[in-house]
Amino acid sequence: MEPGTGPGFSAVARIARIRGNRGEVLAEPYSDFPERYRNLRNVWLEFADQHREHALVEAVWEHKGRQVLKFAGIDSISQASRLVGAWVLVEPDETVSLAVGSFFDHDLVGCRVIDGRGTELGVVSGIHKIPGNDLLVVNGAHGEILIPAVGVLCREISLPRKQIIVDLPEGLIELNR
Repeated sequence: MEPGTGPGFSAVARIARIRGNRGEVLAEPYSDFPERYRNLRNVWLEFADQHREHALVEAVWEHKGRQVLKFAGIDSISQASRLVGAWVLVEPDETVSLAVGSFFDHDLVGCRVIDGRGTELGVVSGIHKIPGNDLLVVNGAHGEILIPAVGVLCREISLPRKQIIVDLPEGLIELNR
């Protein structure tokens, strides 16, 4: 399940595991803005069954590239363990403003990907985060295709039309097989 699919919600982290014995959890950041975690307070936790629960962040700090989160009312290992795998979401008024030409990952999920000749390659099902640039995970008739999310390849992104026009180098689709 891709996070932040509700109206206006944005995913900022995913809870990876419990940490310690006081109800703290270790979360994988899902934001290009690390400073945003210092001010996290009111969040929503979205679970695998897609239900959401409001949560209050009591404390947050960085540890080895991840965020340690302490939620109000979560004070034991057993209470924290039920949070593992949940997405940490913020409401629209808590999202970070992006520069022109930048997009939230969850906005790209569900976009149709069309090559320069008008052939639909598939639909973006996710984003792989790797050093250097992200990869669009596109599922379609050719199976899964990984397309670098860079301006030279993704020449037009239209969120209202939910489509991305790409100019792919020869052989990229075959490389993914």
